[in-house]
Amino acid sequence: MELQETVAALFTLPKGILAMDGSPTTLGKRLAARGIEATEEQRRRYRELLITTPDLHRFISGAIFHEETLRQTLSDGTPFAQAARQRRLLVGLKVDQGLGPSPFHPKEEITRGLGGLRERLRAAKDRWGIRFAKWRGVYRIDRTEGLPTLDDIRIDSFELAQYARVCVEEGVVPIVEPEVLMEGTHSIEESARVHRMVWREVLAQLHQHAVPPEQVVLKASMVVAGSEYEGGPASSEEVAVQTLSALYDTVPDSLGGIAFLSGGQSPEYATANLDAMVRRGPHPWPLSFSFARALHQPVLERWGGNDAFWNEAQEVFLHRAHMAALARLGRYTPACEQNPQAAPCRI
Repeated sequence: MELQETVAALFTLPKGILAMDGSPTTLGKRLAARGIEATEEQRRRYRELLITTPDLHRFISGAIFHEETLRQTLSDGTPFAQAARQRRLLVGLKVDQGLGPSPFHPKEEITRGLGGLRERLRAAKDRWGIRFAKWRGVYRIDRTEGLPTLDDIRIDSFELAQYARVCVEEGVVPIVEPEVLMEGTHSIEESARVHRMVWREVLAQLHQHAVPPEQVVLKASMVVAGSEYEGGPASSEEVAVQTLSALYDTVPDSLGGIAFLSGGQSPEYATANLDAMVRRGPHPWPLSFSFARALHQPVLERWGGNDAFWNEAQEVFLHRAHMAALARLGRYTPACEQNPQAAPCRI
C-alpha cells in the first residue's frame, strides 16, 4: 500500500514531478553555456534557488535529486532532502550511474548502475527518506545507422525492469524512463514506430520481472518529430494523437501513471503538447509532467549566476510550473503565459 500511496501523492492534481537530477557534468555544461562558472558551489546554489521557490508545493509534488544534491545543504545548513520535505515535496533519487558504450553499435549507449543498487537504495531510504527513484535508458533514432538496434532496446529494457524490481522490493516507487531522443532528422511517424518498440519491450520486461504496474511510473518522452526534421515540428494536436495512440497500444490500463519529460522541447511547446493530450481524456492512467529543461532553461537564463536576479528567477520558475500544472488540468492556453492571474488561468 505504501508504494501506491506514493504514486497517488506524486500524481496529486495539478502537480508534477520536478526533475532536478542533472549530473555534475550535465548541469555544469548548462551553467557554462550561460556563462556561469560550473563549480560545485554554483550547482548547489542553483539547486537551492529551485527548491526554495515560495509556493512551489502548489504545482510540484516531488523532486528527483542527484546523489550530489542529497549530500549538499542549503546556505543555512539544511540538507536538501529535509528542505524538500519541509516544503511538502516527496524526495526521489536518480540511481542509474549514467551511460557507457554499447557492445551492439558504436553510436549506442547502455545505462549503468545495477551493481550495488539494492544497498544504495536502502542507504538513501534510511538516510534521506527517499520515496521514489529514477532510472533512464536512452534510444537514438537514425535509420541510416539502423538505430536503435533491437539488442539495445532489449538489454536496456531488461535492466530497467531489474532496477524496478529491486525498487519495489525495497519499498521505493520506480520511475522508469526509456527516453527516445528528440535529436535527429526523423519524422513523427518514425518516432511513433520506435516509441512503440521501446514501450512494448519495457512493459513486457516489467511483466516478466513481476513488477506490479500500478506501482510503476513511466517517465515517457513525447512522440515528436526530430529536432532537425525537414518538415518542422508537428502541431500539438498531432503530437497528442501520435503519443496517445502509441501509449494505448503498449501500456496496460493498470499502470500507476505517466509523467512526460520535455526532452529538448521549448517550455511552451512541451506544455501545449501535454495540454493537448489531457484534453483528449479521460485516460486510464493519470498524465503528468516531469520536465527538466522546459522548467530549467528560462530560470537559468534569468538567474545567470547573479543573485541580484534570484527573486526574479524564482518567479520565472514558479510561472513555468504553473503553466505545466494548467496543462495537467487541460486548461493551458498561450494567453495564460501573459496573464497567469486571469480567471481561466488561476489555480
